[in-house]
Amino acid sequence: MKSKLQFSVAKKTFFALILLGIILTGGFLLFSNSTTDSRPSPTDLQFAEAESAVPSVQLTDFDPNDLDAEQWMSLGFSEKQAATILKYRDVVGGAFTSKQQFKKCYAVSEEKFSALEPYLMLPETHPAATKQRSSYTVFRPATFAKKELRIPGRFNPDTYGQQDWESLGFSAKQAAAILKYRSYLGGSFISKEKFRECFIISSENYEKLEPYLVLPERTPEGQEKRMIGHQLPAKAVTKAPLQNFDPNLLDLDGWKSLGFSEKQANVILNYRERILKGNFRTLDEIKNCFVISEKKFEELRPYIQLNPENFGRKAATTTGKTQTAQLKTDFSKVDLNEITFDQLTEFGFDERAARNFLGFRKKLGGFAHANQIFESYDIDRILAEKLAATTMLNMSKVEKYTLTDAPESWLKTHPYFRYSADKIIYYRLSNTDEKKIWKLIKVKPEYEQKMRLYLK
Repeated sequence: MKSKLQFSVAKKTFFALILLGIILTGGFLLFSNSTTDSRPSPTDLQFAEAESAVPSVQLTDFDPNDLDAEQWMSLGFSEKQAATILKYRDVVGGAFTSKQQFKKCYAVSEEKFSALEPYLMLPETHPAATKQRSSYTVFRPATFAKKELRIPGRFNPDTYGQQDWESLGFSAKQAAAILKYRSYLGGSFISKEKFRECFIISSENYEKLEPYLVLPERTPEGQEKRMIGHQLPAKAVTKAPLQNFDPNLLDLDGWKSLGFSEKQANVILNYRERILKGNFRTLDEIKNCFVISEKKFEELRPYIQLNPENFGRKAATTTGKTQTAQLKTDFSKVDLNEITFDQLTEFGFDERAARNFLGFRKKLGGFAHANQIFESYDIDRILAEKLAATTMLNMSKVEKYTLTDAPESWLKTHPYFRYSADKIIYYRLSNTDEKKIWKLIKVKPEYEQKMRLYLK
């Protein structure tokens, strides 16, 4: 009897313990879920800590399509967030088209977007949003995928059209931009280094394309495309029917009668008299004159007759008098840092090239080496080489500084220093040793060589 009572008590105690265990387990699970829901995710903490750790910056209007990783970090984003933003920008076609599109980037929090929104140089919404609303409704973030390039083999990018670039993996807009850049260069990419400068082609894509490009590594000397001659507006001239002619006997009116403007005719005469010492001796010398386009040269070629007997003879005008392109300036006594607009055009440069030359010299604060004139935008390389070989260079008035005492305004505006200006200004606060500053700013050797031209 006693053993039955003990068994009954033990049985009740056992079931009570099981019930208590179930209750405790359920309570623990409920508590754990509620705590997890209220706790921020590791990703949220990561972004929050990264944003709070970056000091506030003075915001100004900016285009988010122009910023690189370091510039995004200077706006208060972490390195990972900056990389995410750049990747998202590539995914949407290489450029943000509206503030709303930028806002969708998950690396940009609501708070951060609110702070940046007034300074974003973008429209509120895509201009075609109302017409394409249906296409946006079927869009899913899961479909975001960076297009992979499909390279068929070695190819010449100068022969590629819109469809060819799209077949490679570029969007229609990107393909159009690449073609526009090629047209801007004069119809040819010229070299791999020029191809690489196309802003549409990212560094990653260039590395993939580079082994397959049928282009020289660097721009060949004397073979840069000279676009200016193709773009000079020709004044209304009386164009006579083409007939055989000797280019060494043509005067100003003779060249104008072939369809050239007065400025173009003067350039041709200066080129013949000053650069070629008075005579065209080969067809290539005529073709190399940058104001004579390839199309124009092919039009004139059948009628050109170079008679050696006429070498050295002066051109006869229609009135029977003689006329030659007279240069008033002795360029052997001209300083490249003092040469004027009129002297440049007298030497044979067109007006646009002369303005670019003077503008570039002003930004540099003067040339520190004669070869710098080749960097002037749209300059004729052959003519520039003649100028550098003929003139002298006085560098006594060129301003030079050290990395530690160069004015901030000078660093930020000088063509060779402006891209490294912020780093130089930052690192020299705690370093007075220029060798350490060079190591910290990490510029390419070719850039450092140019920068040192303006350093003491």
